[in-house]
Amino acid sequence: MNTIENTQESIEKLFRNTVQKDRKIHNAYLLVHSDKLGIHLNIAEGSTNNIPANENQPYYIASVGKLFTSVLVGVLVEQGKLSYEDTIISYLEKDLLQDLHIVKGKDYTNQIRIRHLLNHTSGIHDYFGDKPKHTTPMLELIVSEPSHFWTPQEVIQWSKEHLNSHFPPGKGFHYSDTGYHILGLIIEKTTSMPFHAALKQHIFQPLKMDHSYLAQYSEPIVKSDYPVANIYVDDSKIDVTQHRSLSIDYAGGGIVSTSDDLLTFMKALAKHVIISENIFEKMKDWARFFPGIDYGYGIMNIKTIPLFMPKKYNSWGNAGSTGSFLFYHPEMDAYLIGSLNHQGYHVKGIRMMLKIINILSKCD
Repeated sequence: MNTIENTQESIEKLFRNTVQKDRKIHNAYLLVHSDKLGIHLNIAEGSTNNIPANENQPYYIASVGKLFTSVLVGVLVEQGKLSYEDTIISYLEKDLLQDLHIVKGKDYTNQIRIRHLLNHTSGIHDYFGDKPKHTTPMLELIVSEPSHFWTPQEVIQWSKEHLNSHFPPGKGFHYSDTGYHILGLIIEKTTSMPFHAALKQHIFQPLKMDHSYLAQYSEPIVKSDYPVANIYVDDSKIDVTQHRSLSIDYAGGGIVSTSDDLLTFMKALAKHVIISENIFEKMKDWARFFPGIDYGYGIMNIKTIPLFMPKKYNSWGNAGSTGSFLFYHPEMDAYLIGSLNHQGYHVKGIRMMLKIINILSKCD
């Protein structure tokens, strides 16, 4: 067994070595907190425009933002303003819904429920991950058209025109950023305010998350003393931090935050402050994502699979394509937060997080 000091030293060494050995990682962030183990480690490595990375620096959280979207839906469910069983046709315009979800010639749009979008069981296309027909993939458009501001309606229309749906609602799992754009619009319809304003009113302000905001749509409550960390796409030399085209992330991953703000949010979620335990339990409507990982309403659940995924790794949260992660480990009362801040590093982010859990499990 290791002491608290040895545990923190081992985690910091793992993190810094991982970053320093990978030339594609320009900056990275890690916060590990456990009251039960007596551990609090908040560190950063790398730089932004030759400015050393700082642990208080804001960074893009990518698909970790889906957890915020799902919690916001949960808040509205708790207030009685919508239901997980509601169909999306109750909230969106007919033109936007037309031909949204066609499978083998049959239109299943009127069968899509809010819960299907939340746990990726709707079967609709994914503008970010699916290969388009006869046009440039969306990731390439972000780079090639940096000044293009993508509205959620425009993204959904692009998806309808260039992508195929996969299966009828409830008949499988297919990760869909398009689905989370639809959720963002449903939140706007329900609250009668823009998605970014709903985030601020229902989550950021109540929790005093002063440095969190929706990029390209709003500003933080309090301006940070540090620049937003550079984020890189594809080639490690392509910095897209200031691209207006990042507006495409919207309700699926457009939030910029800090490690401290994310810790505040995750504590509020784990302790049932922001939503009740009843609503949180309803969010555990699991669908199979990957072996060892299920997906509920904006929540990834790392579960036990003998030999492949031991019980010690059991935790829940979310992760993003940039190597971002936000997880809670109930048994150790440990929060694991951070980002490698490079597109396509989702597996590396989760792998590093699991290594940290392994180190924590040996703490005396």
